[in-house]
Amino acid sequence: MATSDGTVDGPARARPGGGAPVVRRRPPVLRGQGRAVAVVAVGGAIGAMARYGAGLAWTDGPSAFPWTTLLVNVTGCAVIGVFLVVVTEGRPVHPLLRPFFGTGVLGGFTTFSTYAVDVRRLVEHGRPGPGLAYLGLTLLGALAAVWAAAGLTRRLIAAAERGSR
Repeated sequence: MATSDGTVDGPARARPGGGAPVVRRRPPVLRGQGRAVAVVAVGGAIGAMARYGAGLAWTDGPSAFPWTTLLVNVTGCAVIGVFLVVVTEGRPVHPLLRPFFGTGVLGGFTTFSTYAVDVRRLVEHGRPGPGLAYLGLTLLGALAAVWAAAGLTRRLIAAAERGSR
């Protein structure tokens, strides 16, 4: 199909009046789940970079207790609690926000793989007690963070709704 500037979408076609055709190809359009996959990938990269930055800012030695990963995971779970209440019980949001931020950013920020590696590292350095404590503390801390943050967010949303009446 010819466009107003004489370019052609798709295969090259001759210009009216002669001359070499100009081909302009449309960029591929993400359809269906392609858009969601793309925003999850971008969000995941952002979250992983934030987690990496936290690890650089607060380093733990090879046999030290992994406070940074624990803090990242508990903080990320608290943000997940707030975010899910806001997007499910608050105002309507763009349909790609949840996969971008919830799955992508927060999924990339929180890290089960580093958690598992940290436990293994503690055990391999002869520290099974702290490894077991880290296992339990992360699980309980993450669950408590989601529960507390979600509950507080619900109360704040309810108070804001009562105040706006």
